[in-house]
Amino acid sequence: MTDKLEARERRYQEVEKLLSDPGVTTDQKRYRELSQEFAELTEVVQLWRDHQRLVHDLQEAQDLAEAEAEAEMKAMAKDEVKTLEKALSESESRLKGLLMPRDPLDAKNIIMEIRAGTGGEEAALFAGDLYRMYTRFAEVKRWKCEVLEASQSDLGGFKEVIFSIAGKDVYSQLRYESGGHRVQRVPVTEANGRIQTSAATVAVLPEAEETDVILNDKDLKIDVFRSSGPGGQSVNTTDSAVRITHLPTGTVVTCQDEKSQLKNKVKAMKVLRSRILEQETQKKAAVLSALRKDQVGSGDRSDRIRTYNFPQNRLTEHRVNLTLYNLDRVMDGSLEEIIDALRIDAQSQLLAEST
Repeated sequence: MTDKLEARERRYQEVEKLLSDPGVTTDQKRYRELSQEFAELTEVVQLWRDHQRLVHDLQEAQDLAEAEAEAEMKAMAKDEVKTLEKALSESESRLKGLLMPRDPLDAKNIIMEIRAGTGGEEAALFAGDLYRMYTRFAEVKRWKCEVLEASQSDLGGFKEVIFSIAGKDVYSQLRYESGGHRVQRVPVTEANGRIQTSAATVAVLPEAEETDVILNDKDLKIDVFRSSGPGGQSVNTTDSAVRITHLPTGTVVTCQDEKSQLKNKVKAMKVLRSRILEQETQKKAAVLSALRKDQVGSGDRSDRIRTYNFPQNRLTEHRVNLTLYNLDRVMDGSLEEIIDALRIDAQSQLLAEST
């Protein structure tokens, strides 16, 4: 691993010099390619340098622990050794993850689908809370969100909401949000103050470009009809809603949020391509096999990857045994700690499988 990291640092220094070369700066394509490579190398090199500092600090702490005669100072040095050993182990895991071949899907934008599961109106309200949580996280990341299709509940939640998130490495950060999400709290509809358990499901699909999935017109059945949702008089009096059926797979996508039939068709095609890409990915890669089935789940209370307990302000991520007591901040979009834990765990599993 050390040889690979030292090679990355050498390349980092080479690219850094090339970016200041007048011959390169005048070639926009070459400059753009090198800038992208430099950005990717920067993360690895900075972490590698931090890792080397940790190795140096650990050695000093170990030497101090062995040489120190005073009991209290010796104990402090030993505590420092334990802290640094843990940090070094985490740093090594991250470095190994960064050295692994990058999933070509990681840089893609996503289509996220959130659906209310068990729990009636409360489940729909929770689906709305999840939607707000992800869009607030996207705001912090300066990603762009666009609603593609939404079905609201009577109290302002969502029976279903499908939206896109576009930005840098969106899929790589949000891909592990897929699955069943369970909430425990007192619903606004509960008069006796009893805690209720409800559920919602989240699916994260890498957004497909037209070149990723070629759809033939003969394979598509396109129906237009009047919208049944909100959106103004013209929406409900014209055939603006679009339903597209992909005949070979039976995949159906409906979009009726826009007043324009053309805009609804464009959005529906975007979702359709992403669903088809996901299905093709399942067949090609064992690591992503049965992705949509695993992501969506049944919506039942027992089918969950994460639990949100509002009375205790507690979040439990069941896949990595992570418990946090800052649920209020998480619901406001602070997802970094959860995402980091999930990514490190996924990288560790891939490393274990490759050895």
